[in-house]
Amino acid sequence: MNNYETVFILTPVLSDAQAKEAVDKFTSLLTDNGATIVNEENWGLRKLAYPIEKKSTGYYTLVEFDAEPGVIKKLETAFRRDERVIRFLTFRLDKYAKEYADKRRARRSAASASVEQAPAAE
Repeated sequence: MNNYETVFILTPVLSDAQAKEAVDKFTSLLTDNGATIVNEENWGLRKLAYPIEKKSTGYYTLVEFDAEPGVIKKLETAFRRDERVIRFLTFRLDKYAKEYADKRRARRSAASASVEQAPAAE
């Protein structure tokens, strides 16, 4: 099994429920094909660096997963067939990128834990 990371951009005309449904579709495709989802981050609506299909914003989503190489072809075919996806990028993480992703995840979880434990100001 290899470690992979995919980032895809959904069209901004979707509602939050529709965007969540699209993300669920791709994560379930991965799990149905034997992949293990390690991390999923919704980066929300962000401005694009340049217009794509006359759109200047898009819903960004990052999914880290462990899978066999054959799963990637199925995932990218699903991305290409879905009109809601305007861009995607999938790549295999080497040991250094995997280490960095683990540190980034730990840092995010520590930051969110410290925010939850901070007393509320009155």
